Amino acid sequence: MAQYDVVIIGGGPGGYNAAIRAGQLGLKVACVEGRGVLGGTCLNVGCMPSKALLHASEMYDLANKDFATLGIEVAPKLNLGQMMKQKAESVTALTKGIEFLFKKNKADYVKGWGRIAGPGKVAVKGEDGAESILEAKHIVIATGSEPTPLAGVEVDQKRIVDSTGALSLPEVPKSMVVIGAGIIGLELGSVWRRLGAEVTVVEYLPRITPGMDEETAKTFQRALTKQGMKFELGAKVTAAKVGKKDVELTIEPAAGGEAKSLKADYVLLAIGRRPFTDGLGLETVGITPDKRGFIETDHFKTSAEGVWAIGDVIHGPMLAHKAEEDAVACIELIAGKAGHVDYDLVPSVVYTYPEVAWVGKTEEALKAEGVAYKAGKFPFTANSRAKINHETDGFAKVLADAKTDRILGVHIVGPQAGEMIGEYCVAMAFAAASEDIARICHPHPTRSEAGRQAAMGVEGWTMQA
Repeated sequence: MAQYDVVIIGGGPGGYNAAIRAGQLGLKVACVEGRGVLGGTCLNVGCMPSKALLHASEMYDLANKDFATLGIEVAPKLNLGQMMKQKAESVTALTKGIEFLFKKNKADYVKGWGRIAGPGKVAVKGEDGAESILEAKHIVIATGSEPTPLAGVEVDQKRIVDSTGALSLPEVPKSMVVIGAGIIGLELGSVWRRLGAEVTVVEYLPRITPGMDEETAKTFQRALTKQGMKFELGAKVTAAKVGKKDVELTIEPAAGGEAKSLKADYVLLAIGRRPFTDGLGLETVGITPDKRGFIETDHFKTSAEGVWAIGDVIHGPMLAHKAEEDAVACIELIAGKAGHVDYDLVPSVVYTYPEVAWVGKTEEALKAEGVAYKAGKFPFTANSRAKINHETDGFAKVLADAKTDRILGVHIVGPQAGEMIGEYCVAMAFAAASEDIARICHPHPTRSEAGRQAAMGVEGWTMQA
């Protein structure tokens, strides 16, 4: 049996970062991954390929609709095959990069499906069906998540697809229905809308993007509606009938009422994700997931001695960068160091146009907690860079404690919001006040000035362009 200090099951953002960090700290480590390539869902069929298509489709949409305004006259032609090819090439380059980092840090990459075979043992089933055993002082579960199914809507990856299938459609649909108005559904729906599809989003709740600041979500929805996306909110899908060239959905009001049908070339099911722990052998070490499938942990330790869990299989945001933070902290704890993650400072980003990004508390959460706060807001219509770039949708909003002025939450909907939010992650990590940001000189003209102006607005001295 091969013997290790740490064996990690799963090679996604949590798993591969854990393996690299373990190697850096001098631990003998192996990472077991059954996909055949490292990177997990995020790199192979999630974050990275979706961003490649979001970027490419945005360029196509801009060329079609906005270039003429800038004095650039073109007649773009879509080559879907090339768009998919460059997406795949980018993903391949990234997976090879991770393999290089494994070799550099002396982390073993073991191809095969891993399961816990008892205390200190991981069984690995290879491509040939043969099974080998790895012995480990510590086992880290980093198996990630999978799309949540919906009764009555069976994914066949032909006409009804999940997030994986939506990344590789063979044609641009004339029409698409997205079930679920969360981040994944809106991002992928945006890709195909930009390329020419009529997109309708069906959401069970009366609003889009649950968990997002409500004012931000409303502004976001208005921007998507202006782009041509349609919304059926407060509605549930009860049945799906697949034909040769389309799908007919039956939907009805979530609160009850008369049903109606929707037809589309393709349906994207994107109602969320759930922990992936099937066949993992948790029972061999006495671990029982909770009713939602999550593994309970205390500082990443499970109820079983020497078994740890990180990423999407434990509670918290199902985000790649959260899994990466979990990974580093977990391995540092295993190595006897002080690993820690501040989950209040995990940012979220929606990579549509406009982008949406936020960190910390929403206004609704602060009101529910009875926290007295002040808000400063600045619209991109008044930001010089946004104006000259014709990118004026949205705003930046800063929420600060009414007594101490400490920043409690930041919400941005607008151009490059995902890049801008990083400044506030750093500021909040150091317990900054809104005045700290307000009095720091920012380069002009930049979009980042909107973030500063919002901070100035907390005390009422915003200076609009």
